[in-house]
Amino acid sequence: MPDFAEPLARLITEFKHLPGIGQKSAQRLAFHVLRAGREDAQRLAQALLDVKDKLGLCQVCNNISDSQICQYCRDEQRDQKMICVVEEPHNIIGIETTRQYQGLYHVLHGALSPLRAIGPEQLKIKSLVERIGAGRVEEVILATNPNVEGEATAVYLSKLLKPLGVKVTRIAMGIPVGSDLEFADEVTMWKSLEGRREL
Repeated sequence: MPDFAEPLARLITEFKHLPGIGQKSAQRLAFHVLRAGREDAQRLAQALLDVKDKLGLCQVCNNISDSQICQYCRDEQRDQKMICVVEEPHNIIGIETTRQYQGLYHVLHGALSPLRAIGPEQLKIKSLVERIGAGRVEEVILATNPNVEGEATAVYLSKLLKPLGVKVTRIAMGIPVGSDLEFADEVTMWKSLEGRREL
């Protein structure tokens, strides 16, 4: 690694800790900050501090929020009888961009993974059961990721929640719109056939 002045080297090192940022990208970011005005650097620093100081988890659904209750849980226009369960807060964005789902959310903050010592106790499952136990929820949509951990989590939640008297559904998976069948792997193809519906 080339020799940089100590403050610049430290900034490069900090940028390298970010996901997806390697040495070259970290250097580009650090030099960008160096060239930017002091006000720009102060705004960046303040934005970073605000994320740490002013954000927490919604007391209802565990989504990231700047107040005790997030915007979705506060919205009385949303369908209170439906909860979509996701692994991480950023998963909500993908669902919201469709503008089709009008229910509530519940964020688990992970997925079951015995290899990484993540069991049900490490996830926000207890509060989901409590929400369903309150009696207003009629359907729980499991929108965990379509991988081994996401599938295991969906199966576990399904077995846990069905006895509580709610309808438990899983998001459909399969061939993306606009792609060709020849490029689909066997698991994707299998999920597409399994999730077929009558026209």
